[in-house]
Amino acid sequence: MDSLKDRYRDIIEKVLREYAEFLGNDNEVQVELVFDRNRDRYLLVENGWKDGYRIYGTLLHVDLIDHKPWIQHDGTEEGIAVELVAAGIPKEQIVLGFRTIAERKYTEFAVS
Repeated sequence: MDSLKDRYRDIIEKVLREYAEFLGNDNEVQVELVFDRNRDRYLLVENGWKDGYRIYGTLLHVDLIDHKPWIQHDGTEEGIAVELVAAGIPKEQIVLGFRTIAERKYTEFAVS
C-alpha cells in the first residue's frame, strides 16, 4: 500500500507543480508550493502585493488521508480532481473534502 501512497504523492506534486508553472511568478506575487510528505499535505499558495493590495491565499490544498487524496480546497476553474484522474488516480479514491458528506454521495468521487 505504501507504493500506492508514494505514487499518489508523486501525482499530487506533479499536478501542483504544473499549476504553479502555469500561473508563474511576477515581481509582486509569488506562487509557492508547500509539500509536506511526512504529514501528507500539499498546497499551492499565492503570496505578495498587487496594486497596493495584499495578496495571500491557498489556491489548492490536497491531503492524503487513509491512502486517499482529499481535496480540501480547490480554487481552480476546471477542478484539480479532473487533473488527478487524468494523471491516474481513480475517481473512487478521490474525496472532495470541500463538499459536505451529503453532497459527496451525489458525485462520482469517494464519500470518505
